[in-house]
Amino acid sequence: MKNNEPRNEVVAQTYDLLNLDQIEEARKVIGKYARRTPLVQSMFLSNNVAHADVYLKLENMQLTGSFKFRGANNKINHLSDEEKKHGVITASAGNHAQGVALTGKLSGIDTTVVMPDEAPQMKRDATRGYGAEVDIHGATFDDAHDWMHERAEKEGKTIVDPFNDSLVCAGQGTIGLEILEDLVDVETIIVPVGGGGLISGIATAVKSINPSIHVVGVQSENVHGMKASVDAGKIVKHHDDFTLADGTDVAVPGDITYGIVSKLVDEIVLVSEEEISKAMKDLMQRTKIVAEGAGALPTAALEAGKIDKKWIEGKKVVALVSGGNVDLQRVSQIIDHFFSPVDTHKVGIG
Repeated sequence: MKNNEPRNEVVAQTYDLLNLDQIEEARKVIGKYARRTPLVQSMFLSNNVAHADVYLKLENMQLTGSFKFRGANNKINHLSDEEKKHGVITASAGNHAQGVALTGKLSGIDTTVVMPDEAPQMKRDATRGYGAEVDIHGATFDDAHDWMHERAEKEGKTIVDPFNDSLVCAGQGTIGLEILEDLVDVETIIVPVGGGGLISGIATAVKSINPSIHVVGVQSENVHGMKASVDAGKIVKHHDDFTLADGTDVAVPGDITYGIVSKLVDEIVLVSEEEISKAMKDLMQRTKIVAEGAGALPTAALEAGKIDKKWIEGKKVVALVSGGNVDLQRVSQIIDHFFSPVDTHKVGIG
């Protein structure tokens, strides 16, 4: 967000993309299905890492193990009967896939999910388990996303985009409302960023109510299309290598999310693969929370000191654990990485 723009005016400028009324309406829609997830203080992160009051918003305990259920559910429940009749299609590395698949099962709608080759096996299996057709296509999420559009056009299916949709963003924004209700004086909120739907919704929700809240996005050094775009002042692509944070492996953000993030998000910081793996290990070992790579990004940023201390020390901070859908094989590799003499390059760490 530009420092010379009044905060209230900046929030108002995004209303044509997303607004608080849409988020409050989304909460009414998804309230029949979605869980209100806990906000718990981490004494380890508070006392040993950040020297602040650090709370974890546990979206790993949401239905399907990820925040993605919120946005998918809100979008599908807003479709017309005609749109539902043709079935829905999406692209996802796994979490949005499960949110769409479960909502489709609950609503009696046919669902198709395009997943890239790099999608973890457990996320493929879980998506099929909810009744969706899984179409493995392309090396990366962006390849799968392109194929989603092609299939939708050929087959007349209704697209449920994983992030670049105001209704999807509104569903994710309900997390921001819950945070403010549970911790009214929160000062800093740290959010994982991929395509930007999650942070767009949360930033819109919290800054509409309290514009002084500092919102920080976190991405992997290896894949950070949103930060690269914000830095460039236009939408650009960034994808260097594999990332443990597969849920945020999006090289190119959407125009809706880019528009919101560039206005409302105060900063985006980057963390390394080593820092992500350490955060996953520490969340398991010290807080007893299983987080996937994307879900560990905010903790990684705190542990690595990537956020200026003026926004952290002595503050009330919320770090979002966005999901917990991680392969047990990946967990085993991380444990071996930190506690056994292994070649970490063989397991994609470091």
